[in-house]
Amino acid sequence: MTVRHVTRRHCQAWLHDRGARIAAQTFAHELDTMRGAFDYAVKIGLRLDNPAADIQRKPIRSKRPTVPTREQFRRLVATIRESDGREDSQAKAKEGADLVELLAYSGCRLDEARNLKWRDVDGERDVFTITGGERGTKNHEPRTVPLNAALRQFFARLRAEGNAQPGDFIVRIKSARKCIDTATRRLGLPHLTHHAFRHFFATTAIESGGDIPTVAKMLGHKDGGALLMKTYGHLRQEHAYAVAKRINFGTEQPANVLRLKAEAAP
Repeated sequence: MTVRHVTRRHCQAWLHDRGARIAAQTFAHELDTMRGAFDYAVKIGLRLDNPAADIQRKPIRSKRPTVPTREQFRRLVATIRESDGREDSQAKAKEGADLVELLAYSGCRLDEARNLKWRDVDGERDVFTITGGERGTKNHEPRTVPLNAALRQFFARLRAEGNAQPGDFIVRIKSARKCIDTATRRLGLPHLTHHAFRHFFATTAIESGGDIPTVAKMLGHKDGGALLMKTYGHLRQEHAYAVAKRINFGTEQPANVLRLKAEAAP
């Protein structure tokens, strides 16, 4: 069917058929694509109107991401590194664990992590630059992020293991999905994806006292922290409670004195 012959009835059929079977986020992406295609058709004179203009988005209900605890992460990496006895399994196990650690310590998306090269790490300035390789990052802008202690030690360990050249990839494996799936089954952990370790980075950074705008910038978000606050707002609230307990104006009475006064009250 040519674009000029698509009607509102066809778009409504898509809404009730395809739209009923996909998640709200996927629905939003597909609707935006469809609207964009028709808007372009109107712009170049192939149509007079956009037949999808009246279709409304579904409400997107955010849910807390599945994030391993620090102890679960430690056990997971140790389990991945174990050889299962097959030929070359030790090498594959090492590379899978290295990728998982890189994702967790850097906060990179998978494609960003597997395109990191040694020339992107600047030890003198204590930073690394995420370029995303040929495809670029998600927002098409490279970002330079300070090295944290875990990432600094991780890079030092990998450098000590071989003769790394500036143009070499830091990790040579493209996916650790099988390693992760096998390790989570053995440990009885919830299903984890590569992206779970980006969430792990964000969670750890916030729990360590990092402010939302700074952590958002490290992750490459361009919204100043709005998405991060929506996803991890519960962590900030917990952090706020912890901070409130530490605030001291110098006029407070000890808790035991307050309790005694309360008990003595008529």
